[in-house]
Amino acid sequence: MGTAQLFVRCSLEPLPQNPVAASGSFAAMKSVPYRLQFIAYVLAMMADNIEHVISYWVVFQKFHSPTLGGFAVLSHWLPFLLFSVAVGGLADRFDPRRIIQCGMLLFIVASAGWGFFFITDTIEMWHAMLLLVIHGCAGVLWQTPNQLLLYDLVGPADLPSAVRLNAMARYLGILVGPAVGGVIMLTLGTSHGIIFNTLFYLPMLLWLFWAPVRDNSIAIRRFAVRGFADIMLTIRAIGTQPVLTAMTWLAGLTSFMIGNAYHAQMPGFAGDLGHGDLGHGDPGVSYSVLLAADAGGALLAGLALESWGRLKGTPRTAITLAMLWSVALLGFAAVRIYPVAIVLLFFAGFFELSFNTMAQALVQLNAPADIRGRVVGLYNMAGLGMRAFSGITVGVFGAAIGIHWSLGLSAAVLLALLLWLYRREQARPDRPARP
Repeated sequence: MGTAQLFVRCSLEPLPQNPVAASGSFAAMKSVPYRLQFIAYVLAMMADNIEHVISYWVVFQKFHSPTLGGFAVLSHWLPFLLFSVAVGGLADRFDPRRIIQCGMLLFIVASAGWGFFFITDTIEMWHAMLLLVIHGCAGVLWQTPNQLLLYDLVGPADLPSAVRLNAMARYLGILVGPAVGGVIMLTLGTSHGIIFNTLFYLPMLLWLFWAPVRDNSIAIRRFAVRGFADIMLTIRAIGTQPVLTAMTWLAGLTSFMIGNAYHAQMPGFAGDLGHGDLGHGDPGVSYSVLLAADAGGALLAGLALESWGRLKGTPRTAITLAMLWSVALLGFAAVRIYPVAIVLLFFAGFFELSFNTMAQALVQLNAPADIRGRVVGLYNMAGLGMRAFSGITVGVFGAAIGIHWSLGLSAAVLLALLLWLYRREQARPDRPARP
């Protein structure tokens, strides 16, 4: 039997049984290694977002270029599109902890690079582009292996809890990042502050030397990493699994049309809204508040889903939550009243975390063990890599027709596509869900 046939055959083997009933509120926190990972993840995400807040603000003030904001999205997510499946294959074959550490080192290089150019006041547009690309490469080496590490830390029973908590940690970093970044900028300035920011990556980098080693018995067959050929083989492997197919479609559509491209354009939205009905808004303050509203909604969603634990994870539920997310962003793009914009972003953050964590848990729990890294990598290629194109739909088009119009049209088209996906899923005969 050829490698390709063996690769696809593994997708036909029995999938894990539904473990959600065994997972209580904050179940993953029972694991000491997971708690350490959670703390390190929060600090790394905080550092990631401190870098975004400082670098986006300085670059926006210097170049005033929506196109550069679009490139920030493109360069940040294009590595996920090109390399997620390959990195997932590496994580299947080798120790994911070492791959994550390589990502942390690249994050440190990127933050130190920003600091150097800010201190010397020599930043040029191509410098900014290069550092954004380095940052994107660091992310792809971090995210997929980290998701596999969660499985190793808590196992399938508590994996939904771990996925939700890590997503909550991501938004906690987004929420805390602007505040900590503001304090750092006030005390150290943007130049020295972004260099100081590199210290927040160290806990993750160092903890991984002592993190638990995976159970090698879960991956009996280890396939060679074959680059782009892995993408087609993985697509074939999940073709017979409706849950994996639907969630990969969901991730790809939401990321292609919007993703998080509106974050890079938030200084522009802040400028438009900061002097609205409140009278005398400071765009810098408005910028931080808008980011915090989006993150705050996501943080509340994580706490609510973990505490309540009754929202059953199914493809239809995930798609419905994604539709509500697109409606909230459509309203945000259309509104010109600052308090209403804050509320809509809060709801957007709530729905985004809800559907993303539900989809990710469905994918991880239904992925065949032998190729879990590649399947998660394919999901990340769709869910993170396709965000590269949202830099065009929201950012580059925003330079031509305005960021409000570009985000609003993208949200409207996404809503129509999600309705199609929901009806497609609804037409499929009901079968036991494995959330």
